[in-house]
Amino acid sequence: MGFFKKLLGSSELEIGAPVAGEAVEVKEVSDPTFGEEILGKGIAIRPAANEIKAPCDATVDLMFETGHAVSLTADNGAEILIHVGLETIKLEGKHFTVHAKNGDHVTKGQLLIEFDREAIAAEGYDIITPMVICNSGDYSEVNTYVGKTVAPGEKVIGLVK
Repeated sequence: MGFFKKLLGSSELEIGAPVAGEAVEVKEVSDPTFGEEILGKGIAIRPAANEIKAPCDATVDLMFETGHAVSLTADNGAEILIHVGLETIKLEGKHFTVHAKNGDHVTKGQLLIEFDREAIAAEGYDIITPMVICNSGDYSEVNTYVGKTVAPGEKVIGLVK
């Protein structure tokens, strides 16, 4: 099937990995808000780096002052939430540096957030980083590409209208 999709031209809208690491099913996230897909379908990454990068060209809807999360609207219409770690809002911005602000248009690969994953983990927080498509219902398919180590920008979600 993959060969024919390539031949016909993929109709998937690509969302790249926001951080280097191991891409896993979002169901592996212990927080039910993410693991039970309450906010939408998606993936999670066990980070191997300390930088969150834009997964596609998008506008920053909400950069949390604490730097623990960012909400984007992709140029292709996807509403994306990237959440660094679980319960990390409790750190009140400690170990996070924000590099984009509300209303910024960002390009795929642009630095959004820096974080210190070792320090966050040392404080007892799970650093697994969910990325969900909040408007999953707008797509007939939300395909995930997990079970592998990914680099920033590598396709981890494919959306079909």
